[in-house]
Amino acid sequence: MVRTGTRIILLALVIACAAGAAEPLPNFVIIYIDDMGYADIGPFGAQGYSTPSLDRMAREGRVFTDFYVTQAVCSASRAGLMTGCYNVRVGILGALNHRADYGIHSDEMTLAEVVKQKGYATACYGKWHLGHHPKFLPTRHGFDEYFGLPYSNDMWPYHPTAGKDYPDLALIEGLRVVDRQVTPKDQEQLTTKYTERAVKFIERNRNRPFLIYLPHSMVHVPLYVSKKFRGRTSRGLFGDVVEEVDWSVGRILDTLRKYGLERRTLVIFTSDNGPWLSYGDHAGSAGPLREGKGTMFDGGCREPTVMWWPGRIPAGTTTSEPAMTIDILPTIAGLVGARLPGHPIDGRDIWPLISGASGAKSPHEAYYFYWNRELQAVRMGDWKLHFPHTYRTLAGRPGGSGGKPVPYDEGSVALSLFNLREDAGETRNVAAAHPEVVARIERLADGMRADLGDSARGVKGAGTREPGRLTPEDRRFYWAPGRPVEVEAR
Repeated sequence: MVRTGTRIILLALVIACAAGAAEPLPNFVIIYIDDMGYADIGPFGAQGYSTPSLDRMAREGRVFTDFYVTQAVCSASRAGLMTGCYNVRVGILGALNHRADYGIHSDEMTLAEVVKQKGYATACYGKWHLGHHPKFLPTRHGFDEYFGLPYSNDMWPYHPTAGKDYPDLALIEGLRVVDRQVTPKDQEQLTTKYTERAVKFIERNRNRPFLIYLPHSMVHVPLYVSKKFRGRTSRGLFGDVVEEVDWSVGRILDTLRKYGLERRTLVIFTSDNGPWLSYGDHAGSAGPLREGKGTMFDGGCREPTVMWWPGRIPAGTTTSEPAMTIDILPTIAGLVGARLPGHPIDGRDIWPLISGASGAKSPHEAYYFYWNRELQAVRMGDWKLHFPHTYRTLAGRPGGSGGKPVPYDEGSVALSLFNLREDAGETRNVAAAHPEVVARIERLADGMRADLGDSARGVKGAGTREPGRLTPEDRRFYWAPGRPVEVEAR
């Protein structure tokens, strides 16, 4: 007969052994490129330059051919990734600039705050673009470290069409301005500086779980590249810049391998929206997809995406199941056992799809595509229905050259149904042949309108939330663009 004290000791040993054998929490690296087109990397058909690191990442990981962002513009797209919500739900639209007096709300739970529940080290290096005032910056929203630009790298006095409208561009570390006047030479080093910060963060935190968000300023115009990559490609400056981005990916993956972290780390590579086509030879390519940045055709919101986790994600595989950045937050929460926000979010856990589980499908009946507050399209399975709307287009004209854009025309689309599996370019309207599909998607759209609204139909929506806004007290503690000062910590 085993005495009670002995039983307690044995039970404690069993628990200790089980805890010691538990799998360590995974690391996460999310690489978010700015304005990269669907066909801008090797796994998606890039030409005129090479992306060996991303090619290898695809061979060792999984390619997502139908991966979307919530809206094809900077801040809106980032809001969807950070919160797991359609950006319309959280009140972040368009691209915030130096005049914006709002940003991400403190009540929203970011990706960083999700993993913070489990003791993660967190860092953001790059373009934030969810509010430039201190209360909106990354270190106020779950990130231990931040180094980067508060918004797009063209929001400065050198802007080719609106330079006089912008103040000097500042580089921020934490809550402090560390460079009050970013110059073209400074921009040449941005990709390198962001990357080296990320590498050092991995080295410092290799013995604990970490999350790195690496939102590169490139390949957004104006394009800048370091000397080590200048003039290397037949595609010109744009190709040089993409090759440096690929180098950055390689540095991250090599560092993970160096410290034996590759089998404990999920790396996600994607973009915030499609190519800014009006910039021509300084813009990327959407390949077979229609239009680009600023439209909710697939060329604007369907992104080149690769995910990598040796031993957990099947190597050399591809999925054409639809997925979206809103799904990353709940997927990470599921992987680490963290609680989700108490308020509604729109994303779903897509780990079965990422890990290649047999028969895995998208957990969503449909995805919804807003431009500003107008519901313009819905994707259900292989079908995508566009509601009548206008959009910007070059209408077949070439874009600009040398960093100078050409103006867009305005196009319009009638109620149109496309089968994306057969017609990725959204060119053949088959609505008349499939009225039952149109009717089903319209019913889904009506449900979403009741939740998130639709400005085209005058519907407000009951499920939207306000963004964070500046108060008079907040205005005492911010760096003023044009006369940046050191921020006082509150």
